[in-house]
Amino acid sequence: MAMDWKDALAALGASGTLPEGEETAQEETQGKTGSQGGKLHIELDRKGRKGKTATIIYGFTGNDEEVAETAKTLKQKIGVGGSSRGGEILLQGDWRDRAAEILRDLGYKL
Repeated sequence: MAMDWKDALAALGASGTLPEGEETAQEETQGKTGSQGGKLHIELDRKGRKGKTATIIYGFTGNDEEVAETAKTLKQKIGVGGSSRGGEILLQGDWRDRAAEILRDLGYKL
């Protein structure tokens, strides 16, 4: 039976013979934070939306492209509409718990 790539990677990790450079990718994902080394904030908002709820995530650093990519990932994993602009992510509906879980998995601090 052929070994898939996950099994091959696990075997390499267990043997301690990972190629050079693999460790830096893990360190990079662990250090993501919000603005000025702070935390991201998630809150529920209804104002100006005709009573409809929206989850707002703010406190991102980096450029708008990184925020847009994070927003795209969140929207796909939750299966909901939304947008990103001005360093904020808006998700349609109340998704505070699920968004927090996904952001933690992506390496952000909340």
